[in-house]
Amino acid sequence: MAIVKGILVVLHIVGFGVVFGGALAQLSNVKRGIARVTPGILHGSTLLFVTGLLLVGSIYMMGGQPNNAKIGVKMVVLIALIVIILVNRKKEKVSGGVLGAIAGLSALNVALAVLWN
Repeated sequence: MAIVKGILVVLHIVGFGVVFGGALAQLSNVKRGIARVTPGILHGSTLLFVTGLLLVGSIYMMGGQPNNAKIGVKMVVLIALIVIILVNRKKEKVSGGVLGAIAGLSALNVALAVLWN
């Protein structure tokens, strides 16, 4: 089970990287007016959601008790992130604020995971 958990953690980190990196990569296109929410950002956020649920489920499955307050706050942040992505994914161009919100919320999610014990 430790191997499965390790794989899920790696995939969760990859999902963060795709969302955060995709948002930062598009920031250079804001000045030219062609910045957009790429499909990779959407797929990365979906990967974050699925692997996060599986990680929490694996804790329960092994008889453990996760920090439900932490998981709840992280879930709210992730849902806000996914909503912003879904609302803006079909737009031809998005503002730097949208990309900043995507990058900021994904960084906040990581900070919550690392700093909240």
